[in-house]
Amino acid sequence: MSHTPQLKHFAELTVKVDAPQEIGHAQHGQRRVIPITGGSVEGHGWSGKVLPGGADYQLILTPRMADLDAHYVLETSEGELIYVHNRAIRVAAPEITERLIKGEPVDPAEIYFRCHPTFETDAPSMRWITERMFIGTGIRRPDRVEMHFYEVL
Repeated sequence: MSHTPQLKHFAELTVKVDAPQEIGHAQHGQRRVIPITGGSVEGHGWSGKVLPGGADYQLILTPRMADLDAHYVLETSEGELIYVHNRAIRVAAPEITERLIKGEPVDPAEIYFRCHPTFETDAPSMRWITERMFIGTGIRRPDRVEMHFYEVL
């Protein structure tokens, strides 16, 4: 039996975002808050939407690396709610990071964007996701973030 974890595709998300709130260079780095305004989610046998009201609390640690800490809520097509806490790192050359901060489009191949979402829900059909680990990949677009989440088997 192999001890190497396998991945199973869980969901694809499109998270729409508003203009960043630029806090500035605080004691831990360049702080930004990115409001989440909506979006969609497609999973295997289920779908839903990203509710407005969440945010991504970003900290630009170095000219190359950002620490991302997003909190938002999904609503399934059946009306069930899922709280998402998604931690991520985004690493790119300093000039690419600067273009991302300015909201300019960049080639996703030039960015390392990996995340670790966790979920909380009372929905009977989705409760199992609270008992599993997930990882994901992301692409930052000027007006949205596109992510693929994978269950670690």
